[in-house]
Amino acid sequence: MDFKPMSGRVLPRFSGVKTFFRLPHVGMNESYDVGILGVPFDGGVSYRPGARFAPSKVREFSSLGRGYHWSRGINVFDQLKVADIGDCPTVPISLEKSYELIEKHLSEVLALDKRVISIGGDHSITLPLLRAYHKKQGQKLNLVHFDAHLDTYPAAWGFEYHHGSFVRHAIEEGLVNGEGCIQIGIRGPLAGGDDLEFVNKHGLQVVTVDDVRDKGIKGVLASLRKLEGPTYLSFDIDCLDPVYAPGTGTPVPGGLTSYEVQKLLRGLEIKNLVGADIVEVSPPYDPSDITAITAVDVAFEILCLMASE
Repeated sequence: MDFKPMSGRVLPRFSGVKTFFRLPHVGMNESYDVGILGVPFDGGVSYRPGARFAPSKVREFSSLGRGYHWSRGINVFDQLKVADIGDCPTVPISLEKSYELIEKHLSEVLALDKRVISIGGDHSITLPLLRAYHKKQGQKLNLVHFDAHLDTYPAAWGFEYHHGSFVRHAIEEGLVNGEGCIQIGIRGPLAGGDDLEFVNKHGLQVVTVDDVRDKGIKGVLASLRKLEGPTYLSFDIDCLDPVYAPGTGTPVPGGLTSYEVQKLLRGLEIKNLVGADIVEVSPPYDPSDITAITAVDVAFEILCLMASE
């Protein structure tokens, strides 16, 4: 099979059946290198819902995507065979059952020695994804985490699992190495100073938006820990300022610009990027589709990271 996008010069980009980047939609057993997987679940949100609709919306706007990366000088679809592998089954009224289904489905894909970029969904989906990757790798993962929030927060309403707690659970379950966790884009007020106790205890590296503005992109990239071993990248769209990504569940002012995100992703040095996700795009709050378009660009940058290893 030829894993190439349908050209916009053959079939206009507003037409055709919508798949990620206009790529072939295939079963998990086909001979692709990287599968793009939709995970339509938002049962872990604490404020605005709607991220369950993101895989469909990102598919729609990824028809605007192209393959050649000007800065890197590569065409990602010449370097990697990429395919749309559909959506993971979920249960919209049960986080517990959705976790089981997400972990099981991804584990089946990873057993075929594929890499996957998952399009969520709220950030609660990252925990079952990490469980599947940890099982596949047989060791703790490093985590590069773009977000406005630490996501190390305690239980809410007496419930342990929600979109603000996945990092805490991933570390407590031994899925992620705390000192191999880099968080970028963090900002905003906390509920209390004790929210930092978990971060300090486990040695996470936190890069705030102030750090990005004070040190500059090059300074921040130079300050990042060198990561050895398998690494997972989780990108919460709310790391961007709401001006650039209004369609998200818990927007926080004072965030990164879309250009800063591009430069940070292009400057990352990850030797073994085993998988990634993009989460918290909420189309109902994205009236001009700016957030969906930005998610497409992030997916392109992540694909290029994988192609450049």
